[in-house]
Amino acid sequence: MTKDQKNEVIELLKEKFTQYNNFYITDTEALTVAQVSKLRRTCFDKQVEMKVAKNTLIRKALESLDSEKYAGIYDSLHNVTALMFSENPKEPAMIITSFRKGSNTEKPVLKAAFINGDVYTGNENLKALTQIKTKNELIGEVIGLLQSPAKRVIAALLHHHEQKAEGTAAVVAEVIEAAPEAPVAEAPAADAPAEA
Repeated sequence: MTKDQKNEVIELLKEKFTQYNNFYITDTEALTVAQVSKLRRTCFDKQVEMKVAKNTLIRKALESLDSEKYAGIYDSLHNVTALMFSENPKEPAMIITSFRKGSNTEKPVLKAAFINGDVYTGNENLKALTQIKTKNELIGEVIGLLQSPAKRVIAALLHHHEQKAEGTAAVVAEVIEAAPEAPVAEAPAADAPAEA
């Protein structure tokens, strides 16, 4: 790989690291070409970008952006590395987990994950990463919590209104039943005109 090609890869990686707040570093060594193709297809279907790059180029891209911010990731850059970029912080973890089950393998191995500024290192974090709440899930929960008291107030008001309406109807019915039937008064006879 020429120096220009390396610089191209570094620039491409920098764009991806800047574009996404979430990325996973995985070890795909020992996966067959067919398995890697299947993994790429699954990632594509789930809007996760998968890139394979040399560890030194990944490190240079990260260091040129913010060496301190990504310091916790550098130790994970060894063996064959595949990067997974995603808007959804848990989607790559879900893909890895389902891929392992479907392929009956322990690969890809999670080396590290960078989620909204936090670094998770080691394969043992994979299960926890599958349970991260996405922004939309958190918003939905907050809206649900906010709606819950309002729904209770509305339900109480409706219940009170229904009881009041039922009570009014019952009172009207009682009044109608209790009222004695008034005799029908006969209309007075019209006076005959006086004769002159």
